Amino acid sequence: MTDDETKPSGLRQLKKRRTYEAVSDAAIALFLERGFEKVSVAEVAAAAEISKPTLFRYFPAKEDLVLHRFADHEDEAARVVTGRPRGHSPLAALHAHFLAGLARRDPVTGLNDEPEVLAFHRLLYGTPSLVARLHGYQERAERALAEALGGVAAEPATEAVTPLPARLAAAQILAAQRVLALENWRRVAAGEPAAEVRADAVRAADQAFAQLSSGLAQYA
Repeated sequence: MTDDETKPSGLRQLKKRRTYEAVSDAAIALFLERGFEKVSVAEVAAAAEISKPTLFRYFPAKEDLVLHRFADHEDEAARVVTGRPRGHSPLAALHAHFLAGLARRDPVTGLNDEPEVLAFHRLLYGTPSLVARLHGYQERAERALAEALGGVAAEPATEAVTPLPARLAAAQILAAQRVLALENWRRVAAGEPAAEVRADAVRAADQAFAQLSSGLAQYA
């Protein structure tokens, strides 16, 4: 296939992605200003200059307007496992990836004290419907990681069912990362500078992955 043949499809995908981001950004700006419950979907559509039916084609639920920012992270852990360098275990790769996230102050690690990031996290964790919807994203991330781990587990998958050890491991790994991130965010939200929290965050991550390695030996 030539470049000319692939370009239209690539441009469509780029335009679609930009629309997702523009609509999500417009919605989050309104939610931060007035509160999630006080802004209607119709108001978001008007701010984004699209129709309400078009908005729902991009975002099936109002909560997805906020959680779109997590969409790229759903299969992040799975991609780390499947794309890890030769000779690296799944846990070693995930550990290194989490430490790299702390180093660059990735908001997903909770170690980011930029005002807009703190405001977003307060919106997210302070809105029950968003927290509930976030569980769906976490479940899909867990399923993707379990499938990636299933490819390296000693027990092979049968009938397209991910082995139980892989599912248990994925749940434990993502739960550990979530606890680490929430602890970092709790301290930063309480007023501690991210730069001062980082050393403790790294030590906590090292401890967490050491515990995971001792309990999940086949992935370490």
